[in-house]
Amino acid sequence: MPKKTLAPQQARSRKSLGRLMKAAREILNEQGIEGATGPRVAARAGLSSGSVYRRFPNKDALMRAVILETREGIDAAAASGLTPELADRLSLQAFAEGMIRHSLSGQRQNARMLRAMLQFTLSRANAKFKKKIDELNARSLARVTDFLLLKRNEIGHPDPARALPFALTLVGAMLQHLVVLDAQPDTPESISTNDEEIVAELTRAFLRYLGVEYDPKAAR
Repeated sequence: MPKKTLAPQQARSRKSLGRLMKAAREILNEQGIEGATGPRVAARAGLSSGSVYRRFPNKDALMRAVILETREGIDAAAASGLTPELADRLSLQAFAEGMIRHSLSGQRQNARMLRAMLQFTLSRANAKFKKKIDELNARSLARVTDFLLLKRNEIGHPDPARALPFALTLVGAMLQHLVVLDAQPDTPESISTNDEEIVAELTRAFLRYLGVEYDPKAAR
């Protein structure tokens, strides 16, 4: 008899967990880390507070689970989306511009959530959690690097395998500075905060570092 009810119970449990994770991300994006309390997350998910604390003994455990699931989702999307077929279809410039535009848009939409996650990760001393985040970040970077190496024939840099992670990290750091860290008020006037100009200039910088000439006429 227990075997007959196990699958539905597991399905309900996964569904409830998914609702909790979604609710936590929404509240983080609206109210930051301070607002993402267990009762508030539970209420947003349509569940009891007890359902949160049965899974997560405290707020830190909940935040670690939300951050890890979010990072794993990003990595999984990269794993499924960065295919040889995509590399055949797009030029290096087209992919770089699309990647930067997509990243900028996503960070604009989720800036407060991403800021809260970054603050939590930097301020918590849980070595196991930080190690897992570092591993996920490194894996995602390696996935994009391996994908772009399929465009090796378009890259003029003498060592593409070394240059690509560096170029990707530079672009990511600049987007994080402008959007996630909300540094625009302190940004020099010479640095544009217009999204279209940010995309164009970061694409230009990314390609030129790789030894590729940027063609504004080819930009979408």
